[in-house]
Amino acid sequence: MNYQQILEKKGVRASVPCRIDFGGTLDISTFYLPLNRANPSTVNLALDLRTGVTLSPWDTGRVKISSRGFESAEFRAEEVPFSHPMGLMFACASFFNAHGVHIEIESTSPPRSALGGSSSAAVAIIAAFHAALGKPIDPSAIAMAAHFLESSVAGVPCGLQDQLAAAFGGVNQWYWKLTDTGPAFVKKPLADTGKEIQELDQSLLVAYCGNPHESKDINKRWVDQFLSGNHRTTWLEIASLTERFAAALVARDFSLGADLMNQETRLRLSMTPDVLDKTGLKLFERAEAQGCGARFTGAGGGGCIWALGQPEALAGLKADWGAIVNQDPQADLLKTRIDPNGIIIK
Repeated sequence: MNYQQILEKKGVRASVPCRIDFGGTLDISTFYLPLNRANPSTVNLALDLRTGVTLSPWDTGRVKISSRGFESAEFRAEEVPFSHPMGLMFACASFFNAHGVHIEIESTSPPRSALGGSSSAAVAIIAAFHAALGKPIDPSAIAMAAHFLESSVAGVPCGLQDQLAAAFGGVNQWYWKLTDTGPAFVKKPLADTGKEIQELDQSLLVAYCGNPHESKDINKRWVDQFLSGNHRTTWLEIASLTERFAAALVARDFSLGADLMNQETRLRLSMTPDVLDKTGLKLFERAEAQGCGARFTGAGGGGCIWALGQPEALAGLKADWGAIVNQDPQADLLKTRIDPNGIIIK
């Protein structure tokens, strides 16, 4: 379908948040189906480091994609490569049989920071095409489409939490189910009011370690271990910790939440010691020393790490983390807050 004339009348822009998380990997069906008896879930908190997508007219028969951190790429619509570094984005365009379109992606989070950026971009692209076509902006449908598209081109099992955080925003616990019609999720909000979100904001800290992550490697090892029968009891324990962590957030018991975070991170380190890089390990150890909790985001191995604690403890940790990240010109403390909003169309 030629979007040139549609977009000449009015360009479309969509934006979505990224996320920090607890209990990730359990959103992959490889894990949540065999562990169904444990009622597995994942907690994520959307951040206002938003990814924006603009659709504008381009040459008939061609698709162009531009994104910070990648070289712009343009192909004939019938030849777009899904194995390209931006293959997921081209797959999203192909899903809409699109040509005559330039897809511009602008992310305010660091590239490959393990904040769910690529999945967020896919959600934003799909939402933008829905808007261009005058279709309803249904967060559930858009998140599921982005998930299945990513699963079809990634070459590794993929979860769903990144797409849901992008589509819905806010602070939520997601339960993973299988129904008669296929995979499904149940959304449980953990912070509904502005006051609750503000309390959480004052108890969070997010740092970029300076080393871009590659989620496929660590995720693949977790999957391979699980398939071979290793660490099954560890994953059951992670499912239990996630449930207890969600309850701690609801109770605003950030000291308990911090302890649960550290327990989960230690379990992950026991399975994959490189889930934290050198900077991440320093940040984690300082968080423990300050009475806070810390956890890598996504599949770790670089990218970001986030902390939770009582505000007074977090103040000391912020100074410690600042001193650590200042040793690496690529690392930084991120200025971010919880974003209550999901998809926004302009």
